[in-house]
Amino acid sequence: MKLTRLRASLLIFLSLPLAHAQDVRDGEDALRAMHDRYAKSWYANLTFTQKSTTYNADGTTKVETWHEALTLPAKLRIDIGPPKNNDGYLMVDGTLTILKGGKEAGTRPSVNMLLVLGFDVYGQAPETTASVVKAEGYDLKKLHEDTWEGQPVYVVGAEKGDLKSKQFWVEKKRLLFVRLFEPTRADPNKFQEIRFEDYREIAGGWVAARVEVYADERKVFSEDYSDIQSNVKLDPGTFNPKQFNATHWEKP
Repeated sequence: MKLTRLRASLLIFLSLPLAHAQDVRDGEDALRAMHDRYAKSWYANLTFTQKSTTYNADGTTKVETWHEALTLPAKLRIDIGPPKNNDGYLMVDGTLTILKGGKEAGTRPSVNMLLVLGFDVYGQAPETTASVVKAEGYDLKKLHEDTWEGQPVYVVGAEKGDLKSKQFWVEKKRLLFVRLFEPTRADPNKFQEIRFEDYREIAGGWVAARVEVYADERKVFSEDYSDIQSNVKLDPGTFNPKQFNATHWEKP
């Protein structure tokens, strides 16, 4: 009798991963699975120093230091160069504000899909994330499985073999965003590939400490993060363009 119960329990246990995999049938299921895995543990905010490298076609490179802060959901601040210059960007709730010398130099609607899929998905309702992703032109009805860097992944937004449609890739094991294909801003007919690399566990969540951007199969930009801090105390004005000059959290 005990042996029969043990076998039954074992069969139930072994069937759980398969049942979980079968639950992910489309992009909305994938986003919901990502959210549900970490919703109770993921950090509320993050700050880090970023080494930004631009790779020019002539073989030269340009390196800048950026300081970034994000709060979930949908709030990202980038300080470019020394904080005292007060140059940077604010991406808040779908609006991009450009700052020059601490003064607003322009605004426009803009959704940062890396922020949405790498961070916001874990800190807001999956229905909200799905709505944003759909509005950006990703077909959540399309999903297939593939492998990336030796790991099985969900591919959302394209049929197998199609790398010319908007799509994002999610590692199945950890349910982390790892790859994105989207048109370049300069030319909508050209696609760029963005990779989240070197994931590190931090404060109940994860952060990809390296980001790489490719266009026409050539690396054009990379980001390397250091001094990564989570759940820090940020001034309420950090994401307010009117208070950009007065809310630096970085070391001088």
